[in-house]
Amino acid sequence: MSQSPTFTLLEAANWQDYELLDSGDGLKLERFGKYIFARPESQAMWSRALPSSEWNNVHAVFQPTPEESGGHWLEKKKLPDKWEMKYPLPHLNELTFSVMTTPGRHLGVFPEVASHWDFMAGLVQKETRPVRVLNLFGYTGLASLAAAAAGAQVTHVDASKKSVSWARENQTLSGLGDKPIRWIVEDAIKYMQREEKRGMKYDGIILDPPKFGRGPKGEVWEVYKSLPNLFEICRACLSDEPLFVIATLYAVRASAIHVAQALDEMMKNFTGNMDSGELVTRETSANRLLSQAVYARWSAK
Repeated sequence: MSQSPTFTLLEAANWQDYELLDSGDGLKLERFGKYIFARPESQAMWSRALPSSEWNNVHAVFQPTPEESGGHWLEKKKLPDKWEMKYPLPHLNELTFSVMTTPGRHLGVFPEVASHWDFMAGLVQKETRPVRVLNLFGYTGLASLAAAAAGAQVTHVDASKKSVSWARENQTLSGLGDKPIRWIVEDAIKYMQREEKRGMKYDGIILDPPKFGRGPKGEVWEVYKSLPNLFEICRACLSDEPLFVIATLYAVRASAIHVAQALDEMMKNFTGNMDSGELVTRETSANRLLSQAVYARWSAK
């Protein structure tokens, strides 16, 4: 690598509406707003700290099936179809967004990624020039909204029409309807190939790809095969003075150093700082750290 990256256990410490209450025995106990959930967590290889009475006092438990990401929610207490949560962006207005239980065990927000929102919004806020940000695999749009709230012009891309509709609803809930965000339902690689041909340039890029996925026309995404190609296309779409690139990977065997080395190759023509490590969440019960994802991020400053 051009320089050794720092290795960080990165916590999202500003949450009020989310809390990791406990974990252990292959499960995690979480609070989303005022509702409590138990979800599978294979990396929780220790014993639970809280008593069974706390674990039994949940609104819903996710029951997985042998198929990857498959399963269903077993509702223990009455839940609304969806409810609102908030996240306080430092020095900016808070984000407001809706969450709900989904068949894929997720609820519409990955709380550990909020540390990236803070980092990115802080960089954008300090710029006096217009900043263009691209959010690939943008899901329900919270990174896009953080960038837009800080003053960026944002392009949000996701292959799921449902996720993009959800993201647009979150834009309205957050009072950011007047912010310049382009919402695109498209396969990430196909979209970037067109952006490269158009000569489109971005100052910041957020990459949050799944391990496996399909585009709206059946395009196959496999992270180990597809990510190097995407990095190469993204490099061609960087402006002459890029501000940041953030890559986060979930449920993969790659270490943070592997992601950092791939990102370093993408950014080899630019001078900046590389940080890599793990996104972690701290329990409130036993103060243990639960690793959620690996990441690497490059910044010019």
